[in-house]
Amino acid sequence: MNLEEIKSRMQSGKLYCCEDESLMQEQMKYLDMVYDYNHLKPSQQDEKQKLLKKMFANIGDKCYLETPFYASWGGKNVSIGEHFYSNYNLMLVDDGEIIIGDNVMIAPNVILCSATHPVSPNLREKGVQYNLLVKIGNGVWIGANSVVMPGVTIGDNSIIGAGSVVTKDIPQNVIAFGNPCKVHREITEEDERYYNKNWKIDIE
Repeated sequence: MNLEEIKSRMQSGKLYCCEDESLMQEQMKYLDMVYDYNHLKPSQQDEKQKLLKKMFANIGDKCYLETPFYASWGGKNVSIGEHFYSNYNLMLVDDGEIIIGDNVMIAPNVILCSATHPVSPNLREKGVQYNLLVKIGNGVWIGANSVVMPGVTIGDNSIIGAGSVVTKDIPQNVIAFGNPCKVHREITEEDERYYNKNWKIDIE
């Protein structure tokens, strides 16, 4: 299997060998950019923004990734919308495609994982894997120490509580949490009046 066929299979959900030498050599270029990003000073915002534009497939304006940040392909297979913020230790397992919408917030120690392996121990021994699209909708907030598994879509405006393992799609406009992550309640008009139990919102 040549490199171009492997790269095609990476984005199609088909099995491929992730330990192919040519593939790993190409991956190193992107991992070097992750290293460079993580070693820029917090004050070097212009340099950070330029590097993010180079690293990611697409990334909008007003996007900030706290360091350290990790990505198995340096963001090459990740598209991010406008006004994105991720706190410390975001891990993007971006062997496959990850799509993130506008106005998304991600708390510390979150993993978005597009890559997985077959159950067969014989295939795993050979370094075989496959990738499934991860999609995060507009306005999503993902709590600390959460893991979003391959193939999952999280709908617009939904909140994923801290420590969740998201194994299945989450609809829009809900609060979900747990392991496995399950919907707890919908986001309603009351949430536009109260921000914490009976504490009223007092700013516009």
